[in-house]
Amino acid sequence: MPGHVRIVVHPPSPSGGRQVTVGREVLGTAYGVIDLYEFMRRAGVPKDDVRLEDTALIDWQGGGPGVWS
Repeated sequence: MPGHVRIVVHPPSPSGGRQVTVGREVLGTAYGVIDLYEFMRRAGVPKDDVRLEDTALIDWQGGGPGVWS
């Protein structure tokens, strides 16, 4: 897993979902963990290397992996 990759999951939007970014790049809007895994895969982070509670990899803003709306 690249050490410089840091995924930011932004707070839920009023219309639902959470924007996901890496640096200044917007990966998309996730509506659940499955979407997040897909965005991370596209960013080059293998699913086997992902622990949702890993704050070195994922910056959860506005709630953790159980908050999507």
